[in-house]
Amino acid sequence: MLKNMLAAGVAAAVLFSGAAVVSAAENSVTVYMPSPKGLNAKYVAAFEKETGIKVKLFEGTTGKILARLEAEKANPVADVVVLASWSDGLAVKKSGILAAYPQAKNVEKLRADFVDADRTLFGTSASAMGVIWNKTLIPELNADWKELADPKYKGQVAIPDPEKSGSCKDFLAGYLYATKGDWSAWEGMAKQGLAVAGANKAALESVLTGAKAVLVAGVDYNAYAQIKKGEPIGIYYPASGTVVNPRPAMILKSAKNPEGARAFVDFLLSDKAQNLVAQAYLLPGRTDVKAEGRLGLDEIKTFSNLDWNAMMKSSDAEVAKLMQMTKGNR
Repeated sequence: MLKNMLAAGVAAAVLFSGAAVVSAAENSVTVYMPSPKGLNAKYVAAFEKETGIKVKLFEGTTGKILARLEAEKANPVADVVVLASWSDGLAVKKSGILAAYPQAKNVEKLRADFVDADRTLFGTSASAMGVIWNKTLIPELNADWKELADPKYKGQVAIPDPEKSGSCKDFLAGYLYATKGDWSAWEGMAKQGLAVAGANKAALESVLTGAKAVLVAGVDYNAYAQIKKGEPIGIYYPASGTVVNPRPAMILKSAKNPEGARAFVDFLLSDKAQNLVAQAYLLPGRTDVKAEGRLGLDEIKTFSNLDWNAMMKSSDAEVAKLMQMTKGNR
């Protein structure tokens, strides 16, 4: 009888231990997100406080996040993925690994083009691509994209690495779609020494330090944040237009905590999170939340009638061409 009691006790302990492990797993959600880090930290703190669900966060560029998803294909880890590229989000959706969430809270308040038809991609924030320049080196600047190929800017212009920056990748695809494949601006800039300056943060740093005078296709929220800090830089959106890039949040079909994943997407669409987006100088995804300390979406000239599915299909080849064109400038 004593042996039976001991065996039962061990079994109960094992069951209790297993239940504790399951409970811990169910009380956490794994999220992959790109910068800005300050915004991500505020997201996590607010979400954990409101829900009691812990967030296991991986931060990286869109390129790093996509590489991690690929490496984990046989054993998926993430519950929720956020990217800085709408076209890359569409590509992930096409691979069949995403779950739709038609009942997402506040989804009806998103901009119409910031959510797909079956509610799988949710553009909870966005960035616009602009021209950022060092005012110490160039006091005034308002040149259009093609005008930046002028020899007077020789050796002074940089662009983020579109292999690392999803937003830059989308900009290039959008520009070429809108101009019907006109490469002349980029060929001209490449001949004048256009430098690929790393991901968004590193690319902006090249202008902040004066290593380069101009950054083309730079994410605007980084520039607004630095201007607020007193850095002598400016930003504008060229007159011919630019690309506004929704940043999609997505739930994986393989999510180990699907309820937690849906709760996190609901949070990203909440009043609290959307106001945090605005405070980080990003464009809020919801139409009823206004941008702060920057131009709003309605004040930015954008390329019209972009076909994101067509851009998704062409973007990799276009990135490869730009990298080849600028190879000798690195």
